[in-house]
Amino acid sequence: MNNTTCKIGFIAIVGRPNVGKSTLLNHLVGQKVSITSRKAQTTRHRITGIRTDADAQYIFVDTPGFQLQHQSALNRVMNRTVTQALSDVDVVLFVIEALRFGTRDEKVLALLPRDRPVVLVLNKIDKVGDKAELLPFIEKLSASFPFAAVVPVSAERGAQLPELLQEIQRHLPQGKRMFGEDEITDRSERFLAAEIVREKVFRLSGEEIPYSVSVEIEKYETVGNLRRIFAAIIVDKEGQKPILIGKSGEKLKEIGTQARKDMEKLFGGKVYLELWIKVKSGWADDERAVKSLGYE
Repeated sequence: MNNTTCKIGFIAIVGRPNVGKSTLLNHLVGQKVSITSRKAQTTRHRITGIRTDADAQYIFVDTPGFQLQHQSALNRVMNRTVTQALSDVDVVLFVIEALRFGTRDEKVLALLPRDRPVVLVLNKIDKVGDKAELLPFIEKLSASFPFAAVVPVSAERGAQLPELLQEIQRHLPQGKRMFGEDEITDRSERFLAAEIVREKVFRLSGEEIPYSVSVEIEKYETVGNLRRIFAAIIVDKEGQKPILIGKSGEKLKEIGTQARKDMEKLFGGKVYLELWIKVKSGWADDERAVKSLGYE
């Protein structure tokens, strides 16, 4: 590891569900470290993504979208994760959708710290027809909170991300690098494998499967350049099992194929993946079950 002094620090990415936080993280890091889906609440853990440039090292913390509607044990754990993340970072990125600011955004705004720089990130600017509407929208929000800066971006298209990185760097302290140049996350391959399978479940099951689905890696072996991964998809109800298996097992096969391809790309080697489905009734409402599945 290079111990050269540079600008270095922790950056929390916060916002209500579905504003594009995970997409933003993946683009800032330059590789997929956090799962993305149109379904709300796909991110459940603090995911640390690392970006190392010549003069800065950015350590990003992706957080769950703060959940205010459902008070299950899983959501309580996720909300604790958000508040914890805000208390021990150097910079906060508050992500909202451009021209959209509702009650759920307001609730997250109320949690933002006033003793450290908060950058307002207006995401999805590519969806804004009349850009002239942005200025009054920004002025109104800036009157409600002392933002260190406001940066409009399109996380999906990578637009304005260099400007965002520049703004973050201005607020980072000087220090020694904590990670090597080729490290992109502090999460284990085992953890990333489970997240990739979970993403494919969300993407391929539509609205039929609620977000209370989890993935447990039961066995993870590395033999040379081959990874052998055995994973159980945990569902809440018996009736969800046939939906995920699909006709003649086609749905489960498709989930496995797409997950395996993503893993091979991320891990840089061959992957043998075996999936099956387990029913654990009411696990998302059981604090012990939530902890046993790795939620902090």
